[in-house]
Amino acid sequence: MNDLLLKEVLQYCIGHSSAQDEVLEALERETHLATVTPQMIAGPYQGKLLQMLSQLIRPKRALEIGTFTGYAAICIARGLYENGILDTIEVNPEREEIIRKYLNLADVSARVKLHIGNALDIIPNLEEQYQFIFIDAGKKDNATYYDMTIDLLAPGGLMLIDNVLWGGKVIQDPNDKDAMHIRKFNIKILEDERVECVMLPVRDGMTLIRKK
Repeated sequence: MNDLLLKEVLQYCIGHSSAQDEVLEALERETHLATVTPQMIAGPYQGKLLQMLSQLIRPKRALEIGTFTGYAAICIARGLYENGILDTIEVNPEREEIIRKYLNLADVSARVKLHIGNALDIIPNLEEQYQFIFIDAGKKDNATYYDMTIDLLAPGGLMLIDNVLWGGKVIQDPNDKDAMHIRKFNIKILEDERVECVMLPVRDGMTLIRKK
């Protein structure tokens, strides 16, 4: 398929998926108004996938690395087991206000523990076993985040990693430094015998991992 047809197919898929609610729609709108990188938001298509995965596995504990403005956190929190908790880590303290605002509006704030700071410093202090982990932060650190959290993932648990296609540069641009890191990381996952994985062409690419 050419690029135009791919875009039309994506819009068709979005149009035939359940719509986001008013809270998420407002968050998406405010993210575009208040941030310089609004494309980082999960958005309705990816958000619905995250929510359905969470609803299917009903995690008692979930972990998100890279909260941004909280869209994905809300989606994951909505699928948690009763009294379940999502630990979510955001490096930028300036985003805390919008995150907490929409966690409250979505009525999930009691189920979300927001950590503000560098994930590399916060993760070593986490002692939980997680049934679901979502990694959506600095791409050059994906391998480090993976190594730091794979032992925190319970057997049979799911991990989802975003931006594994990097706008197609993983196959189109051999000189892009970020794409080089991502290609290396994608091979690392594929060769890890502790897990099984499937790469999905959802938005910028997502790899779904199940720990054996």
